[in-house]
Amino acid sequence: MNDARGRLRYLDQTLGLLFPGPGEARPYTVLPHPLLPRRLAPRAWWHPGGKVMVPSGEDTIETYLSEALSAPIRVVLHVRPARRANRKPILEAHAPDGLAAFVKIGDTDRVRELVANEARALHLLAGVPLKTVVPPSVLHHGSWRGLSVLALTPLPVRRGPIPADLLTEAIEEISGLCDHRFAWHGDFSPWNIARAADGRLLVWDWERFATGVPLGFDAVHHFFQRALRRTGPATAARACLAQALPVLAPFGLSAAEARSTAIHYLIALAERHTADGHAPLGPPDRWLNPAVDFEEVLT
Repeated sequence: MNDARGRLRYLDQTLGLLFPGPGEARPYTVLPHPLLPRRLAPRAWWHPGGKVMVPSGEDTIETYLSEALSAPIRVVLHVRPARRANRKPILEAHAPDGLAAFVKIGDTDRVRELVANEARALHLLAGVPLKTVVPPSVLHHGSWRGLSVLALTPLPVRRGPIPADLLTEAIEEISGLCDHRFAWHGDFSPWNIARAADGRLLVWDWERFATGVPLGFDAVHHFFQRALRRTGPATAARACLAQALPVLAPFGLSAAEARSTAIHYLIALAERHTADGHAPLGPPDRWLNPAVDFEEVLT
């Protein structure tokens, strides 16, 4: 099954969950094109391609969000890619005066756990005076038709380079969120961060937030995800070890501490994938073991 077909099949399933009907059907459009499906939006006169008819009525996600957010809501659905452990319906909730929220829908037990963890993390962050990191705020966290619904404030994302010192400051701030236990964002990837207009760092997708990890896990994760854009998992894992000191020196780690942190990060990532029942990097014996099997730090 090609990517477009897989996305459209998942879109059909999602529409059945979120717009069960009955109700008068309203026209939507797959954008930018059915052969490159990325969003499903209420149809406008200038949209290309055919219509997708979506039921309206009193029992849809739009009516639920309208009540939860106290405004008339129309949604834009993100058309999700091939199966991932944390794939979920993602919506943009639009009110008459503009974008009101980003909404995550927990439609499986695992995703409900992740959504609940993000809500807990963001409530924690809301009570902490942050100087560098700007997370979204929780507008609503509830349940509808057996689905968990998390509505978050939209962040004013601007793409562009992020200074290394800003990344370091953000990671240090996150690591110090919990007394006596280092914390990490859990998915501090290039696509989950952006520089704010005021020079701080916008950070979203806190589903994997956790505590009790070595300082620097977020920095190694960021490096590893960037490396995966250029090379395969096994080479990226070896690069994490080779570059551990320059990646982690800004946090005051020695060469031995940096290498140990990188190794334990890679093991933690493999354990995450195992717990998710998903192997996006392939079997660990192909990408993890060759990098860490002969490291004395593990003995």
